[in-house]
Amino acid sequence: MEGTSLTETEEDFQAEETQSYGRVGVTFGDVGTTSLKFNVAASVDKGEYVQVSHPDIGWVLGQIDNIERQSDLSVEKARELNEGNQVDIDDTVIAKVNIIGYRDDNGLLRVPGNPFRAGEPIYLAEEELIREVLGLKESKEGAYIGKLRGHDIKVSMNINTIAQKHLSVLAKTGSGKSYTTGVIIEEMLKNDVTMVILDPHGEYNSLAKAGNPKNTEEFDIEPRGYGEKLTEFSPDPEINQGARPLRFTFRNMATKDILEMCGLNKRRSYVTSLENAKSKLAVKKGEFGIEDVINLLKGNEEDNSTTLVKGLERLKEKKIFAGKGTRIDEIVSEGKASIVNFKGTPPDMRGFIVDKLANSIFELRKRNKIPPLIMFAEEAHNFCPQRGKVQCSEIFKTIASEGRKFGLGLGIITQRPAKVDKNVLSQCNTQVLLKVTNPNDLKAIEKSVEGMTKGMKEEIKRLPVGEAILSGAGLSEPLLVQVRPRQTKDGGESIRVI
Repeated sequence: MEGTSLTETEEDFQAEETQSYGRVGVTFGDVGTTSLKFNVAASVDKGEYVQVSHPDIGWVLGQIDNIERQSDLSVEKARELNEGNQVDIDDTVIAKVNIIGYRDDNGLLRVPGNPFRAGEPIYLAEEELIREVLGLKESKEGAYIGKLRGHDIKVSMNINTIAQKHLSVLAKTGSGKSYTTGVIIEEMLKNDVTMVILDPHGEYNSLAKAGNPKNTEEFDIEPRGYGEKLTEFSPDPEINQGARPLRFTFRNMATKDILEMCGLNKRRSYVTSLENAKSKLAVKKGEFGIEDVINLLKGNEEDNSTTLVKGLERLKEKKIFAGKGTRIDEIVSEGKASIVNFKGTPPDMRGFIVDKLANSIFELRKRNKIPPLIMFAEEAHNFCPQRGKVQCSEIFKTIASEGRKFGLGLGIITQRPAKVDKNVLSQCNTQVLLKVTNPNDLKAIEKSVEGMTKGMKEEIKRLPVGEAILSGAGLSEPLLVQVRPRQTKDGGESIRVI
């Protein structure tokens, strides 16, 4: 009626009715401070967030880690069912909850210091409580990755934390690894983060083109290309047309590196011959290239350098040297991303190129000659393998352990976590995990991710394409996220045979 108001009792009753709408069960049995069980009275799923009242604190957030149905169906009763007889079965569904906690007056995430009460109702968590406890607030320093699974809550990762503590994107083939990495790089480009992307298969130049994503309104994004912020380099611009050539200055290369690139051992005769030739040309011409060295060695009758000459001629055919090589400040451009496209480049040459490139970036960053940046490495198990060694293994370990001190972040992307050097992977304190099923890879992930529950370890094996577990980068704990659509074209799509 007009002019009337609810009494306090009616208000309390209405609030209880509203809250009871999301009631899903009641706690029972042994109830602790970090976990509890409740009988399931309404439909809930594993991974859902729930809230429970604590007598001293108020609402506390938890997450369902496991659900199981317990029954009194014995072997004898099962035999009766097999014979077609009617059998009474008593059963109940029980869920286990891991307590995430609450925010104290200082905004710190805490768990209760004493247990919850048995018989306390469990409710589906309200989105405001989820946002508050998980710290899911939009930030200018945030990279918008997607939405919390089952909720209309955006999930962002702190870009500064990613750069300072390194990032890994881990997934089995076909689970959306490159797609998700593309989402992360889009966010970096939006925020003018300087990047170098090591791209073995030429997947990431598609970031220049706008895509045709679905669910744009749901995820609040628009198609867009980032061509104005991208530059592509390649050791083989003939295959990768449109890419700028990536070249090195021959006279600046160390003799031992040249011999390794030629596939020759470091015999003293080769070292002496090559050093003498370089010294003579430096005095005579100042500037010289690989062809000058070959011609000088061919004309030196006293020097038996046939094998060395053949090795240098093979190296010359790879066309990675020029009178003036590509400068690092051309590749590292503030607020932009450079893609180093290795499509068509042999693996051994790729290792040498990455070694020289990464070493130069690290040394210049130490002296503050180039801006802070993140270096992404797709198929990282080929650049820093756990077993064996490639030319760039050491520099990856160095950047992983020391890069954060100098503003050089590392992004490790691989479908084989177990094959990545454990010293590198363990330094990646921010993880994006998609579906992984290989037992060795799961063990490697388990060792590198903090705060992962048993339920989430099982969840990794069953993640559908498009969903990921995010850990680190300012997040209070690992989160299940539906990855947002890419704004750009996906360059990692599988080729259709039929």
